Amino acid sequence: MKTSLLPKASPKYQTSELWQISQEIIALTKRLFLQLIRRPSTLIAGIIQPLIWLVLFGALFENAPIDFLPGGMDYGRFLGSGIIVFTAFSGALNAGLPVMFDREFGFLNRLLVAPLHSRNSIVISSVIYIASISILQSFAIMGAGSLLGYGFPGVGGIFIVLLTLLILVFGVTALSLGLAFLLPGHIELIAIIFVANLPLLFASTALVPISFMPSWLGWLAAINPLTFAIEPIRSAYSSSSGLGSVLIHAPYGDITGYGCLLLLMVLTIALFLVIRPLLNRKLI
Repeated sequence: MKTSLLPKASPKYQTSELWQISQEIIALTKRLFLQLIRRPSTLIAGIIQPLIWLVLFGALFENAPIDFLPGGMDYGRFLGSGIIVFTAFSGALNAGLPVMFDREFGFLNRLLVAPLHSRNSIVISSVIYIASISILQSFAIMGAGSLLGYGFPGVGGIFIVLLTLLILVFGVTALSLGLAFLLPGHIELIAIIFVANLPLLFASTALVPISFMPSWLGWLAAINPLTFAIEPIRSAYSSSSGLGSVLIHAPYGDITGYGCLLLLMVLTIALFLVIRPLLNRKLI
């Protein structure tokens, strides 16, 4: 009987490999946080700007008609969910900039020739970094909203907020990293970020409900991924509506909170599957 000359992979070898990959992820994530500590202006601005939006827009629509919002919800509480999602979305869309700068300054080439066990650790570290920053910013916004009298979600509500943000951040970060490898330079990436940010914000339910929009804008808001993230987080603030309730009265039909999360998950997976071949090709 012939025996194979190749050694079989033992559980101990597999465990060692996983440990080395985790060390790579920790080291690369630590590098991103060290950059943030040395230049914290990005984090500070990322927290102050949404708080300014929350205060100014909340005051602007304070005297809005009673029937302006569904269920007579306070506008500050309505707006807070939109600002949380938009802040996380903007941060994830900027995730490709550090990679783009590493690419332009030559550090990425050093990483690619380094003896890494898995170059996917470059992508995973970026996702962990952006997710951590988004969660920190979200809690700052929720805390400020609570101080302004807009309430604070319970334990179950916080779980919904974190789950929704993680799904959204994963997909948008993958897109941003793909653009960082695809585009020729950071100027083009910044241009796309500026062009995408505000249209996606205004064509969502972050600022006003679909019932307040013209029909064509209501259609755009009903297919906007930000809307699918905003409404579950908005339900986390309400004790009368949960994920099983209808949260979006779209022109094509009603969508529950579970439907929003499912659609958001499908869009995220589809986006990742489209971007993954590009990332694999650039990281090999």
